[in-house]
Amino acid sequence: MQDRAPSDMPRQGEIPAEYRTASDDELQERIAAAKAELADRVVLLGHFYQRDEVVRHADYVGDSFQLARAATAHPDAEAIVFCGVHFMAETADILSGDGQAVILPHLGAGCSMADMADVDSVTDCWAQLEELYGTEPDEQGRQPVLPVTYMNSSAALKAFVGARGGIVCTSSNAAQVLEWAFERGQRVLFFPDQHLGRNTAKAMGIGLEQMPVWDPRQPLGGSTAEQLQDAKVILWHGFCSVHRRFTVAQIEKARAEHPDVQVIVHPECPMEVVDAADASGSTDAIVKAIQAAPAGSTFAVGTEINLVQRLAAQHPEHTIFCLDPVICPCSTMYRIHPGYLAWVLEELVASRVVNRIEVPSAVQAHSRTALERMLAVVPPATPAGAGPRNGSAPAGTEPSTTGAAQ
Repeated sequence: MQDRAPSDMPRQGEIPAEYRTASDDELQERIAAAKAELADRVVLLGHFYQRDEVVRHADYVGDSFQLARAATAHPDAEAIVFCGVHFMAETADILSGDGQAVILPHLGAGCSMADMADVDSVTDCWAQLEELYGTEPDEQGRQPVLPVTYMNSSAALKAFVGARGGIVCTSSNAAQVLEWAFERGQRVLFFPDQHLGRNTAKAMGIGLEQMPVWDPRQPLGGSTAEQLQDAKVILWHGFCSVHRRFTVAQIEKARAEHPDVQVIVHPECPMEVVDAADASGSTDAIVKAIQAAPAGSTFAVGTEINLVQRLAAQHPEHTIFCLDPVICPCSTMYRIHPGYLAWVLEELVASRVVNRIEVPSAVQAHSRTALERMLAVVPPATPAGAGPRNGSAPAGTEPSTTGAAQ
């Protein structure tokens, strides 16, 4: 499946020619000037996977968990400009103040993984599971099945989860969220990323035979009723097109060429890759592991190339390279070109809001509930990179010195 925006999203129109023809230096100057003029009227959030030419302007750089918290840190700002993808901007709109405009510089910045689980397919799955399991809790008060959605999902799915007692997770808190879910549910329906769900549950001691994959095109997801009765985690048939490219053969090649290499990968990678690596973790965990390593360390990193290249530039004392030598950037993240960022900022200077992301009020309440459950389970770590402007971080956090992730 190719990366694409959700089918119900507005399409990105062509921006004025002046932004398409401007030099890189001119765009950087215009972005900086617009940001300076807007001052505290705007907060700019940047995901770890954004290109350097965008990240350098961010007030906060972090993974999706950190940026969800950062979106609430400046309630007096008129606008939040989110340099990420659509589901992240939706999350910011859900968590931010009612009067704040959340802006996505390019409306085509979607996520193919998020699109792999749509609310109609998940609702159909849920109906089949309720027919199989019933709806009555057990003697401990646990539901027959509890839904957990990865942050990489639409606001509609977050609302689906919130309305059914479920919760959102990210790659940095998935284990804590699953522990929370198992206190309240006999089983978990985990979507959309099968790899994060499998790797997290396996690390918690759950057997592979208790983790059937749900294919929405098949009755009962392609499993038997007996397999589903024995299940602990039902995994949706979704994946990240970037992290699926990493292989055990690449790890073996890295070890052959660099005997002292430490292989660290994102948990969206397939299980065999995570098992063969020295460590796995969220983008923030990868950043912190490299920061803490002694000088002269060598790292082969299995995640999006923009972050890997940034880490290599920030840490010349280490040897850092991407496991896949020909990997492409996340194509939808890459749509946030400096020209689009300059355009939305200069429109704000002129008191015009473009590319606003608004989650319908009917979806807001339950999706906020699911997100707030997540935030209550584990307080997010500090957004990194450019750091909070004017030295003021969200409550309970401190400024940091590097970029962040999903």
